[in-house]
Amino acid sequence: MIHYQLQCHQGHAFDGWFKDSASFDDQAKAGFVSCPGCNSTEVTRALMAPSLGRGTKKFETAVPKAEAIKTDSPDNRPVAAANPSIAAIAENGLPDNVRALLQRLRSEVERSCDYVGTEFAEEARRIHYGETDPHGIYGEATATEAEALAEEGIDIGVLPWLPRSDS
Repeated sequence: MIHYQLQCHQGHAFDGWFKDSASFDDQAKAGFVSCPGCNSTEVTRALMAPSLGRGTKKFETAVPKAEAIKTDSPDNRPVAAANPSIAAIAENGLPDNVRALLQRLRSEVERSCDYVGTEFAEEARRIHYGETDPHGIYGEATATEAEALAEEGIDIGVLPWLPRSDS
């Protein structure tokens, strides 16, 4: 079973369990997946939070779910660029408290996780399949890579990456 966080076109978020990614695709295409909030059948998979290892414990979800990526139009742009609402977040005026919170989030991720750059998808797979010790990572992935990870049941998240406050 694969657990997906889903989102309707009106922005309502909800969970769903499917046999595999093809089952979700088939059911969504047939209109069998609907939003419990508004009954919309325009539903997409949302990127999910990364699972970060904490010592010998099992993985724990570290950040809330991120923006949805349309699964019917994968491309090779980085995930944030593929989703204009994420890319625009740094350009729009944010309240000071929100900006400070997002900058603290960035600092915490940089402090506690390993930067793996464009090798993000491969490193996430190595961690997921037990080929390397569990540890927190961050880096870049294309929308195509992010969708492939989701289809494999590997939870990741997209973070709004604001510039450092000290730069």
